[in-house]
Amino acid sequence: MSSDNEQPEETAAGGPEQLALIRETVRKAKVPKAKPRTWRGAALARELPVARVVVNKGVLHLDQFFDYAVPEELDAVAQPGVRVRVRFGAGAHRVREGRREGGGLIDGFLIERLAGTDYAGPLAALAHVVSPEPVLSPQILGLARAVADRYAGSLADVLQLAVPPRNGRAEAKPSPEPLPPPASPGAGTWQRYGRGPAFIDALAAGRSPRAVWTALPGPYWPEELARAVAATLASGRGALVVVPDGRRAARVDAALTALLGEGRHAMLTAESGPEKRYREWLAVRRGSARAVVGTRAAMFAPVQELGLVVIWDDGDASHSDDNAPFPHVREVLELRAAHDGCGFLLGGTTCTVEAAQLVESGWATPLVADRVRVRAAAPLVRTVGDQDLARDEAARAARLPSLAWQAVRDGLRTGPVLVQVPRRGYVPRLACERCRTPARCRHCAGPLEAPDERELRCAWCGQGAPDWHCVACGSVRLRALIVGARRTAEELGRAFPAVPVRTSGRDHVLDAVPGRPALVVSTPGAEPVADGGYAAALLLDGWAMLGRPDLRAGEEALRRWIAAASLVRGQEEGGTVVVVAEPTLRPVQALVRWDPVGHALRELAERAELGFPPVSRMAEVVGRPEDVAAFLLAVELPEEAEVLGPVPLPVTDAARFRRAGDPPVGERWERALLRVPPGRGAALAAALKSAQASRLARGGTTQVRIRIDPPDIG
Repeated sequence: MSSDNEQPEETAAGGPEQLALIRETVRKAKVPKAKPRTWRGAALARELPVARVVVNKGVLHLDQFFDYAVPEELDAVAQPGVRVRVRFGAGAHRVREGRREGGGLIDGFLIERLAGTDYAGPLAALAHVVSPEPVLSPQILGLARAVADRYAGSLADVLQLAVPPRNGRAEAKPSPEPLPPPASPGAGTWQRYGRGPAFIDALAAGRSPRAVWTALPGPYWPEELARAVAATLASGRGALVVVPDGRRAARVDAALTALLGEGRHAMLTAESGPEKRYREWLAVRRGSARAVVGTRAAMFAPVQELGLVVIWDDGDASHSDDNAPFPHVREVLELRAAHDGCGFLLGGTTCTVEAAQLVESGWATPLVADRVRVRAAAPLVRTVGDQDLARDEAARAARLPSLAWQAVRDGLRTGPVLVQVPRRGYVPRLACERCRTPARCRHCAGPLEAPDERELRCAWCGQGAPDWHCVACGSVRLRALIVGARRTAEELGRAFPAVPVRTSGRDHVLDAVPGRPALVVSTPGAEPVADGGYAAALLLDGWAMLGRPDLRAGEEALRRWIAAASLVRGQEEGGTVVVVAEPTLRPVQALVRWDPVGHALRELAERAELGFPPVSRMAEVVGRPEDVAAFLLAVELPEEAEVLGPVPLPVTDAARFRRAGDPPVGERWERALLRVPPGRGAALAAALKSAQASRLARGGTTQVRIRIDPPDIG
């Protein structure tokens, strides 16, 4: 017989020790996180009891704000711009004590507090305020809305690109106090451009000039960008610079630090890591840093009192986002310049067709140097065509023309030599030696390649082809159609055994090389900077870039050539560039004359005649044939719209590299292009968005992919 108040003698004797052990166990146990409350019966905030929220749902038919009740307990922290969690998806029948309940928890942003709501039914309550840090400013919200409308996307998708994920440790640390505005830096090397000093003076005086800048070749462009940023900071405003990759961001970062010192700007690149990047982003949002240098995602950086936006090398594919709604940095910064009334600078050593259109329309003014300075700063460009290669015994034996060998020998006497190869690997593409018919796989008709010196296989299905023979002439001998970077490096290493050979490509990109004699073999876009500049450069297999079946093939080839040639010393220092391409082609002639602006203007005139972008606005609709056909029937296009296609897309093979946006493996997809004249782009985007939202609202599971201004239109 015992009662609840009685304990065995031995238990009572060891009670304190056991209680201590229990307490210690409880301390070490992981306390489960409490689920967010439903706030049933809780009092509401006395003032402004309604919170307007944008939820993290990227579907188009939910692209709107939703009203929630603000519990009194969250009144102080539920402020505009903070991250919140709400319950979403509960039906109107799930109402208890006047509050809607149920639904799944979802993230969102609190947009504003209101005194009332126009929603007739009961409201659900805010479940939780994730952090009291206001991360979404009204300016960025307005920009995100404009971007979503322009690209036929949802506001939630744009906000995911604009606001980085939260990091609690970074958020808990205070940002340093902002530094006072620096002194105006002066024009410096901007004196080389006719309107350069006036542009810098306008920024320092607080004005907002807009310009398209064709930079001279050489190492000075990071310093010139830094001076433009410093002039903007001197006026008490902020500046934003977006570059294609981390390597060029590091160069601008170094130039800004050398000019202004530490603490005046933030770096927003993926290489920084999530915690450091979020800490830098918060410093910008809080006003500690007034200038930003970063890659693509930095286009939405919340710079306070923005006075200048800059994009460098707008033709680089890295500036086009791979996530819906696929915005381009150039277009986003144009919207920021228009909405915020700030200055705009589009710079690069070349000139895109879009940049030329900004100047032709009068929206921006050109910043260019006179021809005397261009000829002095640019290297001497020499060409080698197919006829020269046919007569050149050395070229047939070694796959490089004699002129190229001579340029390498002369350049190695004074410094490093750059060799640009369009493809990486050993021998990526092969053809019949006798008739030049491309070597194809007998199983899937894919191109044959030799990634290893001894192996011949298909690039699509991966099957070997040890007994290949030409179907056109019967020959069994192959020649390199496109020589890869590793094969080129190997050949040059045998030809110049006393000179080190370095490679730079997708797998391993070099940032810089010393100014000593060396051979640097690189794929386009991976060229390292040489100390003092390269003595010479070879641009090989130019026809491979010019022969791409794309509207921008010539423009892109010229951009890549000029980017590499800009790293070479000027003519006055003996710099030489040899390009292996047909000399009569327009991009080659533009390179020889170093006239990217003239090439862009001629391209713009031709596209105006043909009705191609950027003169017109275009959208692509991609999906299964039945889905594309149904969508085109349902969409109410503007009266002026023209439908091109649909046409089938190549079927993606399982053994082939699949890029973002490619059809699923083995599926047959089609693409239709929709074109409207200037001034009707907004109507086209609205029509596409409305049709897609209607299909989603009706419960459609298979949808088409919409992309405004696709980078590749064939």
